[in-house]
Amino acid sequence: MKSEIFQYKTVLAASPEEVFAWHKKPGAFEALCPPWMDVDVVQSAGGLRTGGKVSLKIHCGPINVDWHLEHRNYIEGEQFQDVQTSGPFAAWEHTHKFNNTDRGCVLEDHIEFQMPVISVPGTPVSGLIREELRRMFAYRKDVLTKQLSLNKMERIEPMNIAISGSHGLVGAALLPLLTTKGHSVKRLVRSGGAASNGDISYSPNGSASDFSALNGIDAVVHLAGEGIASSRWTEQKKIQIRDSRVNVTRALSEGLAKLANPPKVLICASAIGFYGDRGAEELDENSSSGEGFLAEVCREWEAATSAAEAAGIRVVHLRTGIIMSPKGGALAQMLTPFQMGAGGPIGNGKQYMSWIAIDDEAGAIHHCLTHDNVKGAVNLVAPQAVTNNEFTKALGKVLHRPTFCPVPDFAARLVFGEMADALLLSSARVKPAKLLSSGYEFLYPEIEGALHHVLGR
Repeated sequence: MKSEIFQYKTVLAASPEEVFAWHKKPGAFEALCPPWMDVDVVQSAGGLRTGGKVSLKIHCGPINVDWHLEHRNYIEGEQFQDVQTSGPFAAWEHTHKFNNTDRGCVLEDHIEFQMPVISVPGTPVSGLIREELRRMFAYRKDVLTKQLSLNKMERIEPMNIAISGSHGLVGAALLPLLTTKGHSVKRLVRSGGAASNGDISYSPNGSASDFSALNGIDAVVHLAGEGIASSRWTEQKKIQIRDSRVNVTRALSEGLAKLANPPKVLICASAIGFYGDRGAEELDENSSSGEGFLAEVCREWEAATSAAEAAGIRVVHLRTGIIMSPKGGALAQMLTPFQMGAGGPIGNGKQYMSWIAIDDEAGAIHHCLTHDNVKGAVNLVAPQAVTNNEFTKALGKVLHRPTFCPVPDFAARLVFGEMADALLLSSARVKPAKLLSSGYEFLYPEIEGALHHVLGR
């Protein structure tokens, strides 16, 4: 059976030793995995050295594919290989070479593979594989270029950090960013959930005593909470949304305040729902709270950290906007109709959407962790909010699809109920004043560039 060859070269302004060292860090694979690919690392053992093993689970709609790889031909600072031992291909051998040039490092990815059934080069399936590889390595190049550049500028003291909600949309992006920057991370997981060695369990009912294991930790990032957009807002659903945020946050805050050696900082999730529906009014962290269910929840949520603040812990409230990621949130739900050519503005399209790329969401949280002058409410949104009309045009352009199918107000309310007014039809024109004044530089400040990046288009 004839093999096919795919090659991709990336020029990086760093030495081969620096680039190789980055690849050796925990979380490097997850950091390089594009958000449009649904892949889980089931097991990883032995590092990149010869004999190390990685087991992946690839989710393709209703189908799950197991992929087992072994590292071979390891040469420190120069190369390593990923060789399939079982999985979706008849054969797969990926060689990573780190070459030294006068421009820095040329990372050469050389893949030799055989299709399981159709092995003739140039066939439609082969072409799809090649296009997906091209998209993936273009994404990797972007991530590596930016992260290696940031690492050169940053002077970071490694921290011991605990994270709740680590399997959620934000947590799954934040954890590999932290570990590739040299931090040690423990997961805070709900009792009865999927726990592994080193995880810290806590009760979803919120008991302050659950958090005694956090004594001596440097920082806590609390992201857990019932999904806001996972289903229609029944009265029971609204109770779950409120209690999962307010009660657990209060218990965590009280638990941390009682520790003999509490963390220096508590980063707690919140949302721009705090501001309510405010039309075209420009809003920053000093703006007043609005009206409605989400504004009420956010006020109580942020107030639930009062015990930690009283104990002298630096507290940051992450007022996050609409996250741009195909893995979840609003963008993930919009993709199917837009890809089918059935996308369009919602309501009159004039409502402002304050958004942020998933990379900047994680990067901004790390910025808050490592900058002692950042405290209180922090708006996690891109510098320039867009109207729903502007967002619709940008997404259609990136996907090369028409956007002539508007969703009237009544249709949105019919499908989503009360949630439509709070999440789809409300307007919040929010500015990231504290992030900008404290020196954070956005990786993706414009909506079209952010969509190109997260969608690989």
